[in-house]
Amino acid sequence: MDGLFDAALANPWGTLETVLDGPLHPGGTEATARLLDRADVGPGTRVLDVGCGAGDALRVARERGARAFGVDPDPPRNTDRTIRGDATALPVRTGAVDVLLAECVLCLTDLPTALEEARRVLDRGGRIALSDVVVEGGDLDVPDRMAEALCLNGARSRERLTSRLADAGFDVEHTAEHREELLAMRDRVADRVDYKGILGLMGDRGRRALDAIAELEAAVEAGRVSYVSLVASA
Repeated sequence: MDGLFDAALANPWGTLETVLDGPLHPGGTEATARLLDRADVGPGTRVLDVGCGAGDALRVARERGARAFGVDPDPPRNTDRTIRGDATALPVRTGAVDVLLAECVLCLTDLPTALEEARRVLDRGGRIALSDVVVEGGDLDVPDRMAEALCLNGARSRERLTSRLADAGFDVEHTAEHREELLAMRDRVADRVDYKGILGLMGDRGRRALDAIAELEAAVEAGRVSYVSLVASA
């Protein structure tokens, strides 16, 4: 049982993809479509999806006629027009992009470096469209590996996120809250995996994990942990 838990923490994205069978962020493809709407992505828009994963957002962008490409540290073999790379060193020429999309990715990077790279690859008047986990009121008391798996160890407050964007020369145009989508994603995972039952069989280690999950769920319910999206112009 401990081995299964360790395997899930070692590859949280693969585990979540198996459980959710779809995009690995709150709101799924519907949230992606709304974010692309706010970023004015349409026919001919040059879109770079950073951390493109399985390519769900690329598909949404291309369906509206955008010229969409993806960057990922481990790009899937069955997705075309993807490049191996990461947010802090984009293998894209300067000024080649109209919209840079980053969904639940920048919390895993060095944010100032990633935003500097975003500014470099965006054409004049380009936009960054991002969504990410935010945490208010300081860090949560959860184990390091769990924090990493849930994108909490790099999470920032809304104020800090917008401040970093301003420091990088971006003007925030639209911000949206996605707390309800985050709660729905939590409920969907709970419906599909009896994690309480599984962790209950693991003794002290399982009880510690359950206590951490309870604290996290309370923080989500209270609004301390949430999910936001925004569009900012370069």
